[in-house]
Amino acid sequence: MKSLGVFFLTLFMSFPLFSQNEVRSRIDALADKIEPKVIEWRRHFHQYPELSNREFKTAEKVAAHLKKLGMQVQTNVAHTGVVGILKGGKSGPVVALRADMDGLPVTERVDLTFASKVRSTYNDQDVGVMHACGHDAHVAILMGVAEVLSELKDDLHGTVKFIFQPAEEGAPPGEEGGARMMVKEGVLENPKTDVIFGLHINSKTEVGKITYRPGGLLAAADRFIIKVKGKQTHGSTPWTGVDPITVSAQIINGLNNIISRQTELTKDAAVISVGLIRGGVRNNIIPEECEMIGTIRTLNTDMQKIIHAKIRLTATKIAESAGAVAEVDIRIGVPVTFNEPELTARMLSTVQRVAGGENVVLINAITGAEDFSFYVEKIPGFFFFLGGMPKGMKKADAAPHHTPDFYIDDSGLKLGVRALTNLTVDYMAGQGTN
Repeated sequence: MKSLGVFFLTLFMSFPLFSQNEVRSRIDALADKIEPKVIEWRRHFHQYPELSNREFKTAEKVAAHLKKLGMQVQTNVAHTGVVGILKGGKSGPVVALRADMDGLPVTERVDLTFASKVRSTYNDQDVGVMHACGHDAHVAILMGVAEVLSELKDDLHGTVKFIFQPAEEGAPPGEEGGARMMVKEGVLENPKTDVIFGLHINSKTEVGKITYRPGGLLAAADRFIIKVKGKQTHGSTPWTGVDPITVSAQIINGLNNIISRQTELTKDAAVISVGLIRGGVRNNIIPEECEMIGTIRTLNTDMQKIIHAKIRLTATKIAESAGAVAEVDIRIGVPVTFNEPELTARMLSTVQRVAGGENVVLINAITGAEDFSFYVEKIPGFFFFLGGMPKGMKKADAAPHHTPDFYIDDSGLKLGVRALTNLTVDYMAGQGTN
């Protein structure tokens, strides 16, 4: 009698496992079926890219797809964002999935049948427009995930929120946009979101591989403007004025010393870079003012505060020592993209199963930034990188992101569909109830 009881208990406990395995098999079959459509969508978006906050046609195509799948769809979120809601057949958590939609002011140089020929205006300049960071792939992948999960709707333990976000690359001057604005407009509410997953394709990671990191994955990115005010004079008699250009050069050296000599780099990486310096109008006139604009990258909030304080101290004191005045304006930008460690550990088995354990690689933190960080400031999230480099290519030969030669292999898209779909279903299975 006792053995019979054990048999029935074992049989009962095996039902969820059998059910979950069946769902996983259906995901694989549906991903295989939809792959050609995902590739077609990606190539369409690549051929017709749109700049930040101007993703009108992209959003229109996304919204039409989600409506066709029977979802509740909200448009014009944070200008051009689209949100789709898919309610599963069973109760459970709300899982958000995010894709960014905007292209960049880059003129494409890759020889593709679907290469972008689009031109637009950016900062009052005529520019080429290109998906030089893979956002076209992100949109296509999430459209594929939406279709697959719609097919599994009755088996879902919860609700899926599909977030198609504009302006990840930054809103045009004078405008709001991106994840910050979507959060501000309530994208994580109604229904209240429990967790969010996202990915970024990578041109220097081989197709079939996934890379990840718990904790701080991508850096906070802040912007600084330093105006050095001196005293204008003739270039032949610099001693009769105060040269803001020379002072600016000394400040730049001082900023570099903050990182190399005053920052505990064994704790976390940090970067200060001056990307623009301007001052003067003529070869023999020492100007009254010189301006520097740059970026600060940090992976630790305590270090962020310390570095900000040292930038102000360094700039103002160097200027003061020369008889000049430095005005320092530090503008908080994008926070650290933080993978909640417990969630990351929990979902690691899913990506290892989907990609194969040997293809899931732990990486060091990256000093690039991603505005996915605004979502994970509010709720737990897991963000990872998906391989887009052709198999066999040397990493050194793969063009970086944000360049005219950026290229990704379409064969990597299906893994993205399978990964996001399985993460959703597996997370729900751990939380859902019948």
